[in-house]
Amino acid sequence: ALRIPLDIWAPAPMSQGVPRTHVESLYVRVTTSGGVVGWGESFGTARPMVVAAFDNWIRRLAVGQSASDEELVPRIERMLLSLSRSGPLAHALAGLDIALWDIRGKLAGVPVSTLLGGAKRTHVESYASLLQYYGNPEHLKRNTARALERGYRQIKLHERTPEAVAAAREVTGPDIPLMVDTNCAWTSAEAEAAVAAMAPYKPFWVEEPIYPPEDFEALAKLRTTTGVPMGIGENATSLRDFRRMVTIGRADYVQPSIVKLGITATAKVAAEIEQAGSTCVPNAFYLGPAFLAVLHCIAAKDKDSPLERMFADFGATPFSKTVPVINGGVEVPQGPGLGADPEDDLIAQFGV
Repeated sequence: ALRIPLDIWAPAPMSQGVPRTHVESLYVRVTTSGGVVGWGESFGTARPMVVAAFDNWIRRLAVGQSASDEELVPRIERMLLSLSRSGPLAHALAGLDIALWDIRGKLAGVPVSTLLGGAKRTHVESYASLLQYYGNPEHLKRNTARALERGYRQIKLHERTPEAVAAAREVTGPDIPLMVDTNCAWTSAEAEAAVAAMAPYKPFWVEEPIYPPEDFEALAKLRTTTGVPMGIGENATSLRDFRRMVTIGRADYVQPSIVKLGITATAKVAAEIEQAGSTCVPNAFYLGPAFLAVLHCIAAKDKDSPLERMFADFGATPFSKTVPVINGGVEVPQGPGLGADPEDDLIAQFGV
């Protein structure tokens, strides 16, 4: 696991009851009997529970199996069905899945995007994902401007008030896509007034407005009554739920989290969701191997979509030399597997 300091040029936001002063990442390293190393990444916020999932269940089911078997992770998921369909065990399997795709690409000598059917694009634009400033207009305006100065042309807020959206929109002008992630802020009864108040500022989408996020009927009603595009999906782990987001929830943008699903499931979600008419925007808020994995998934799917990029200054930025984000854009790695390995010195410095 890595803990990398971050600076958002404002007081640290709270996350699960503590100030968020670091990016916490959980890397997964898999080595084959032939010495090929694959890297993955699991959702790191619940690190002790995810590590326990590896130690108590996954390791004994995965060791000795073929890394080339694309059904290995789905098979383990079925074997552990009472535990694996959501939560830390699902997140652990996602990291394993990413590492296995890295190995498969290295063994074949091709990028993961090639294994997924071939890259449709080699360049991906990213959007600056600002952390929460709790509606502080000074921080919002200053850091929205900072993102634009660094070359980003799409911006996402983690805010919950129309005043916060207005402050950012004042800086962006009318043409920059401005997304709003509310992290399941409201009940279905509360959401309509809250989202309608943001509508005059033309959010490109409002993300996860309702708790519980599986209330797809309420999401569809909210989409109809407000006319605001909806994004959802980072907390889902089943293809069935992703289907229902579109068929029942009328979601415009579906956002599977690769650190909770892995590459196998994310690619399946993207193919099915985009065939149904929505746009899949795979989510990777983190900086490690998941960043590379989501690049390959975006490159291989039919519709182009932007990459989420946490907007902060970091004590160190993984892959800053091998796969840099420049002016908000990034080139899809062309090397075998994910295309780059984590830096040993960074792991040594920030590993915990």
